[in-house]
Amino acid sequence: MGVSFVVFPCCFFLFSLIYFSSGSEVVTIHVNEAKNLLQSGYRYIDVRTVEEFEKGHVEAENILNIPYLFITPEGRVKNPEFLKEVSSLCKEDDRLIVGCQSGVRSLAATADLLKIGFKNVHDMGGGYLAWVENGHPIKMEEPKKVQEPAIVEDKPNEEL
Repeated sequence: MGVSFVVFPCCFFLFSLIYFSSGSEVVTIHVNEAKNLLQSGYRYIDVRTVEEFEKGHVEAENILNIPYLFITPEGRVKNPEFLKEVSSLCKEDDRLIVGCQSGVRSLAATADLLKIGFKNVHDMGGGYLAWVENGHPIKMEEPKKVQEPAIVEDKPNEEL
């Protein structure tokens, strides 16, 4: 008897990334456990888009925003540089928690990280929405200020 799954068309892309590419079993933890681990020195990788991250994110001492997917006119597209970016900022034995908005992207991202050799990676179940729902602290990014050019007054040439 084979294993069967019910996958809605909108989720098939992410499901296939997780199910067919994962070499190790992903460990999903509750947001309360994630909060405790973050307080003990784990690094948090937020895999949401930059725009999502800037609207509000998990408050953590050591946090990175590395999008797993990009939103394009054609739909969601996997960030081709995701693994390279994480590998350039983290070591395979770093203690990591991966989170997203609701827990789907982080599950796929965690599976990919495990597949390339990361060892201490946990998926935060329910993502940012569950974090907020459980009353944990969040941080909002300050809007980036555009520096206005300095105004230089034209001075008449001095006469000699």
